[in-house]
This record gives sequence, C-alpha cells and structure tokens, in this order.
Amino acid sequence: MTAMDEQERRRRRLAAWRGSHRVLDRRSTDGTVAEGLAALMAGIEARTGPGTGAEGSSGFVHDPDDAVDVYGGGIVADLERRVAGLLGTEAAAFFPTGTMAQQVALRCWAGRTGNATVALHPLAHPELHEEGALGAVSGLRTVHLTSAARMPSAEEVADHPEPFGTLMLELPLRDAGFVLPTWDELEAVVAAARERDAVVHLDGARLWECGPHFGRGLQEIAALADSVYVSFYKSLDGLSGAVLAGPAVLVEEARVWRHRYGGQLFQQYPAALSALIGLDRELPQLPSYVAHAKVVAGAMAEGFAAAGVPWFRVHPEPPHTHQFQVWLPYDADVLDEASLRQAEETGVTLFRRWGAGAAGWPPGVSVTEVTVSGAGLEWSARDVREAVGVFVGLLE
Repeated sequence: MTAMDEQERRRRRLAAWRGSHRVLDRRSTDGTVAEGLAALMAGIEARTGPGTGAEGSSGFVHDPDDAVDVYGGGIVADLERRVAGLLGTEAAAFFPTGTMAQQVALRCWAGRTGNATVALHPLAHPELHEEGALGAVSGLRTVHLTSAARMPSAEEVADHPEPFGTLMLELPLRDAGFVLPTWDELEAVVAAARERDAVVHLDGARLWECGPHFGRGLQEIAALADSVYVSFYKSLDGLSGAVLAGPAVLVEEARVWRHRYGGQLFQQYPAALSALIGLDRELPQLPSYVAHAKVVAGAMAEGFAAAGVPWFRVHPEPPHTHQFQVWLPYDADVLDEASLRQAEETGVTLFRRWGAGAAGWPPGVSVTEVTVSGAGLEWSARDVREAVGVFVGLLE
C-alpha cells in the first residue's frame, strides 16, 4: 500500500468512526483540534469524582485560574500528588512518555542494584515497541524468563541461570492479549524475585483496570513492587504523559535523569489537565467497562459461531480487563475493508484496525484489539451478536 493509499484509508477510517452512531470505544483521537480544546475546557468544570484540585477549587478538576506550569509545579505537581496518593507511594514524577519513564526507572535501579540486566517478557513494550532503546540509550541488557504468552512463573524466576537486577512485569501483558496472572501467581513471582535480591518494577501502562481481575485496589497492587509506571492516554483517554511512582529517593533521582533525557518540558498543563480529567471521569468507570467487556466478548464468540465462521478466537475469554483480542483466518486488508464498510454503511463500528498475527501464529490469521469503554456500555449482547453477523456477511 502506497503512502497515498494509506492516507486515504486513514481519512476513510476517521470519517467512518466519527460518523458511527454506535461504537464500543469513542476516542478523543477521532476528533478535531477544536473539539479537543473544547473538551479540555468542559472537562475542567465537570468533576465527577472526589475533590482533586487545588485548595479552594471545589467544583473543578483543577482551579482554572491557577498559573500555568513552568518546568513542573502547579498543575503538574497536583497530578503527581494525586497519583502518588492513588498508588500509595511516597512520591511520583510526571514524564512526557512512558518509554522515557521506564527507561529512567530501570536505569536508576541498575545503578542502585549494581546489575544492569533486566528480566522481562519478550512481548513486553520495551522489546517490541521501543527500537531497542534500553540497550542503545540506557546501556541495559535484557533477558527473558519465558516465551509463553503469559507472565513468567515463580519457578521460572527462581530457576533463571544468571543474575538480574530488576524484574519488570507488564500488567496486563498487552501483546499477549491483555492477559493477567492470578493474584496468588503475582505474589509468588514477586517473592521469587525478592529471593534473588532483585527489585520489581511494574509496567502499569494499563494498571488502572487491573483491580477487578485481582480483586484488589490500586494501592495493594502497587505495594507489591518497588516502582510502578502508569500511563494517562490509554485507559484514561488523556492527551499524553505518564508517571513514575515509588520511593522518594528513587523519584528524586529519576527527576535528574528526566532532565538529562530531555523530558523537562517548559509547559505541560494541557496533558496534565487531561490526565486529571481522566482520573476524575474514567477511572471510577473502569470496573463497569471490565465487567461489560466480558459480556461483549462472550456475545462476539456466540455471533461468530452462529454465523458459521469456520475458525475464530476471542482471547482471553473471558477478558481480564476491558480490552481483548479477536483472531480471524483472513487477510488483515480484507478485515479492515469489511470493518470500514460496516461503519460507513450501517453507522456501527464493531472493529477498528486489523493486523497480521504474531510470529509463530498459524499462517493467514489476523488480529484486532477490542476496547470497551463508556460508549460500549450501550451495547447489549444481542446488539453485539447482530453486529458480528453483519460483519461476517461483508466478508463473503
């Protein structure tokens, strides 16, 4: 596909998604600049959760008359305090990207443990989506404890033949299907790392929605680890940004490295404001999204079976979070076109983008990620089954 063809496909996608009256996930990235700015102005006055703003700013996510941040402080410091409180950590530092936050965290731990080797999953974000940055930029080395599409077991942690300074756990493991271990398995893995004198860092880009699966609150989950990173633009629909949270001494060192890595931005109040809005508006709703994702996933499986699709997979079933994968034995371009036609012709966006299956998958299998958010709560199981039937009809 040429660059012009891809540009036209993107234009069609955005038009179809924006024009759909029914979607499983309505995203701010589907909107315009004007709509995004208007949403920020509306969101600052739309507090729905507990008070989070500055002293005397009741009714606002953050006091709109507060001065803008300059190299941190102000609204950025407000966000850092809010997240540290939510996670139960001593301190937190705002970063422009999660990639930078995790590189800094892992680099700091390497200096403190004296071991620059990081144990992580081969499907973890730094291995698949960061162009080898841990080694190229931070001088770190990675090892893999398992190649299975799940978190490593306690036995695999204990039996690894060489030492490592940090164990990084991605919760949930996105590229394996947003999968999570059980609480007992997670506790056992952390204990095994401690037995090896390794520190534990959580890649919690999507930690916000893990509580229902574990039956635990955010503070209890975060307390298992020595440090944790969380993102704002994934589950909370913020503009960008991330926070690294942990002991005050680590966070202070991380602030130094943030500056060295070019992450001490002059002003960040739009991103910080959108993060506070997400914490206020989306975070309390995530348990309902997770619960309804199970309904949607089950109905999708029923719909594919009823439509006579010879082979499919909804993974995991039931979902562990409000996101899951669907696998189908068709070329990704064919599935993309059917998804677009369904949105354009019926005003229903069931699936967004499809991609080729991972290495080792059966040939000819494509995958898509399904997210259920506020807009998806309007779908009944019957609505999902009917939409699947229409989608399969467009493949014929």
